[in-house]
Amino acid sequence: MLTDKQLNKFKQQLEAMKEEAEEELTAFQNQQKNSEDPNDMEGELSSVADHPGDLGTSQFEKEKDYTLYEQTREKLKEINAALDRIKDGRYGKSEKSGEPIPIERLKAMPTARMTVAEAEER
Repeated sequence: MLTDKQLNKFKQQLEAMKEEAEEELTAFQNQQKNSEDPNDMEGELSSVADHPGDLGTSQFEKEKDYTLYEQTREKLKEINAALDRIKDGRYGKSEKSGEPIPIERLKAMPTARMTVAEAEER
């Protein structure tokens, strides 16, 4: 069972993680808005179809950025779920068995929903 002091510490850590994730998402969305501006040219050659290498690199970068965006969105969902578990008193208990999650696991992964053994079973 976690003490109130431990719960508060995890809550503060999760809130900091949430703020960071939200900033990353906002930065990505702003970057997307700016890159869709037709007056924003990356360079004279970047819009010329004769340069497939440039187009391939650009496409790869967009896909990489989108993947990172999706990962950050998922991380934010997990953070919010952990904060909800703190509010309703379920934080630190396995969603699978109801057993306490070791504090070492919570320190390493504050969004943990179950013990390491249970997670490995999945």
